[in-house]
Amino acid sequence: MTRTAVVDSDGAGADAAPDFAGWTCPVPLRDHPRVVMGHGGGGALSAELVENVFAPAFGSRTLAALGDSAVLTLGGAKLAFSTDSFVVRPLFFPGGSIGDLAVNGTVNDLAMSGARAAYLSCGFILEEGVEMSVVGRVAEALGAAARAAGVEVVTGDTKVVEAGRGDGIYLNTAGIGLIPAGVDIRPQRAVPGDVVIVSGEIGLHGVAIMSVREGLEFGVEVTSDCAALGGLVETMLAVTPDLHVLRDPTRGGLAAALNEIATAAGVGVVVRERCVPVPPQVANACAILGLDPMYVANEGKLVAFVPREHADAVLAAMRAHPLGAAAAVIGECVPDHAGMVVARTALGGTRVVDLPLGEQLPRIC
Repeated sequence: MTRTAVVDSDGAGADAAPDFAGWTCPVPLRDHPRVVMGHGGGGALSAELVENVFAPAFGSRTLAALGDSAVLTLGGAKLAFSTDSFVVRPLFFPGGSIGDLAVNGTVNDLAMSGARAAYLSCGFILEEGVEMSVVGRVAEALGAAARAAGVEVVTGDTKVVEAGRGDGIYLNTAGIGLIPAGVDIRPQRAVPGDVVIVSGEIGLHGVAIMSVREGLEFGVEVTSDCAALGGLVETMLAVTPDLHVLRDPTRGGLAAALNEIATAAGVGVVVRERCVPVPPQVANACAILGLDPMYVANEGKLVAFVPREHADAVLAAMRAHPLGAAAAVIGECVPDHAGMVVARTALGGTRVVDLPLGEQLPRIC
């Protein structure tokens, strides 16, 4: 924090009250003078870091939209461009690995703009001493996931850090894809009357990571939902190009995604709690651990805000796709309580579903 000094008429410092109008605080981040784990959790602390540090420093109007990917025009083509880093622990988990996440996470960010992903870059940050066989397994998983998603890894980089200065393997991927003509999908397009649809059961990825990391058993193996959603989005766009909003609810879960959309569009969102598809193993794990499934991370689900006149047809198309078989309508956009998400409970009450401060379980992607 800096301040403007109070000076008397002959230039000497005065003992008068400080001039608070001259004080500035360039980084007002909830009294955190240092980075904490919550700054990477996709919640309120992450938003503050981006809005108060990165966005002002970069000064980009495109970045200010804060979408899952940037929408750009180049040579007459409408492109989506996104980048993501992956620091998941452990590197391998039921249903996937850091290699699968690195591909699917970036492909999905592009898909949330309606783009078909085409090319990826990949950066490996390796810790000295990690087994070469582990590096090979991750690379093979990444390549297989890219082929399954229909994208090509065309460039990359490798760095090595000293033993004890990393966590085995970190990955970064960036991707580009083409957005079809007539498609305009962004959080600011949500309007009252939109129907809110989620593509399937929530919370599987976060609980899968938690179970292997902490050695927890819930009577049945919980498998991550890690998947590339490009094909599902294409199926939805074939019904109508007028999808208002798509978002993959990763860090911070469904609650964070809905809050980000409500804030960006200045609308209220009402969710019918009993309609949110929560699988029994996730519900049981959350009950034991005192977690809310709405805040648990996903890696193969999307939430869509769809004009009411197209909602039934879009839902039917989603349910006909393997990655949308359990799709469900969970709520709607309303003009009331702008920027706020509320849930109607099974008992007939209402609760506020707030933006999480950080992440219930860090290092999940």
